[in-house]
Amino acid sequence: MLRHLSIRDVVLIDRLELDFDTGLGVLTGETGAGKSILLDSLGLALGMRADAGLIRPGAEQAIVSASFEVTGDHPAGALLAEHGLEADEDQILLRRIVGRDGRSRAFVNDQPATARLLRQLGEKLVEIQGQFERFALAAPAVQRTALDLFGNLTPQAIKVSELFDAWAVTRTALADAEADVVAARAEEEQLRHDVTELNDLAPAEGEEATLASQRQLMQNGERLMTAFNEALDDLAGDTGAEPALQRASRTLARAAEFSGGRLDPIIAALDRSTAETLEALQELQALAHAIETDTGRLDTVEERLFALRAAARKHNTDVDHLADIHTKLADRLAALDGNSDKLTALAKAAESARRAYVAAGERLSAGRSKSARALDRAVGRELPPLKLDNATFKSGIERLPESAWSATGLDAVEFRIATNPGSAPGPLGKIASGGELSRFLLALKVVLADAGGATTLIFDEVDAGVGGATAAAVGERLAVLADTSDRQILVVTHSPQVAAVGERHWRVSKDGDGASVATRVEPLDEPARREEIARMLAGAEITDEARAAAERLLGGDASVAAASPRDAA
Repeated sequence: MLRHLSIRDVVLIDRLELDFDTGLGVLTGETGAGKSILLDSLGLALGMRADAGLIRPGAEQAIVSASFEVTGDHPAGALLAEHGLEADEDQILLRRIVGRDGRSRAFVNDQPATARLLRQLGEKLVEIQGQFERFALAAPAVQRTALDLFGNLTPQAIKVSELFDAWAVTRTALADAEADVVAARAEEEQLRHDVTELNDLAPAEGEEATLASQRQLMQNGERLMTAFNEALDDLAGDTGAEPALQRASRTLARAAEFSGGRLDPIIAALDRSTAETLEALQELQALAHAIETDTGRLDTVEERLFALRAAARKHNTDVDHLADIHTKLADRLAALDGNSDKLTALAKAAESARRAYVAAGERLSAGRSKSARALDRAVGRELPPLKLDNATFKSGIERLPESAWSATGLDAVEFRIATNPGSAPGPLGKIASGGELSRFLLALKVVLADAGGATTLIFDEVDAGVGGATAAAVGERLAVLADTSDRQILVVTHSPQVAAVGERHWRVSKDGDGASVATRVEPLDEPARREEIARMLAGAEITDEARAAAERLLGGDASVAAASPRDAA
């Protein structure tokens, strides 16, 4: 719970130190005195948005520190450990410093931290119910959360949310796969045609160069044959190179024995030349024979070469890469043929995830239905003490169509009320007035006292829109909430009836000399408290009648509550 609040240079506050205790504490003061400044200051320490406009004129920075007493098992301790911050055994100190440039620094137990961590810790330490929360109570999301808190269903709700997200992932995967199949089916006919065409063509790397060479050879066959015949005559004719080399070799061989070995290298060279000339003759004869026998194959070679080049142009590649294109298209076709298995597997996964979500959602729905009946009874018991004797409260749970299922479950939760006998229940936000909303909120807070985690509850004008006996009833229920929930309750109020039930009382006021104004907060003893409540009853001029009425309120005289503040004066 909040033990100490230190404020430096925030708006009209120059320096303020406040100590707090358990039970019900009230803060009062005239409109504009600065009560909202206290809440804004505390909000800074709790990680709310920093604004340079909060800095007191003439100061360079605003500093707010809030000290909380916690038990060893408080969830805030686990959060600190998660962020690697050291924690005192029984205290958490939050500090926020805001500079003129609007930038802020945050500290937890004097260790640097982030505003986000302050906010997370603040949510576990303090719950502030401002005037706008009355209207937030009309939101279905808030009502659903309240019902889940009351029934201890939050862990189930979290599980349902996780299962819904898992189902959403499988549905997205299935939808994407189906979209891919639709796109692939649209080009399937062309894909099958291309694969069949390339299957028949069977392109091979390097084939274009081979075919081009063959084509060139065949296209120039007549010219080549003329050259071949002339070369054959020159090499193998009676006067050709081969016979001449053989004759020269034989002639020199006969004279070799008289040369003392000097002719041996020459004879060897002639023999090599003869062998190479013979090899050339054989290759030339084979090539000439090939041209003579394959002249009719030119059409076949050209047809294949042109077909390969046409296919390459069609697929925007070169002939040597046609084989790669063929492989890729064949793989795509195989994948398309196997998509039915993939879709079946994804559909099974999506259906399995759906069943898991629905099963958890059904359990959550059953828990909500059971909790709704208990919540209705509990809130119903709180309405008469809050002067809502004729009001009824009902937690409506409606099963949603599958298209409306969400991470929050299968149901729509709506709090419905009737404020007059015989009238049909309607949505809380549409039926209840502002004052009634405040009391319904308080009734829920009393009922949910043991469900929330924060040990400090702050109510900002929860009594707005009510007065007299109704205001007294609000004060009594706040006192009950403080007594039965083992929580610290702080109330900002304009109601003397609410102020009178507080165990501790602070007055917020402004003073100054005309040149400067400052907000002051002072704890009140019994005489000062009587004067403050008399002021709240009477207005600017405090009369003896107002003091007497204040005395009776402080003494628990409920009859004062029935009179208007001005009547008491």
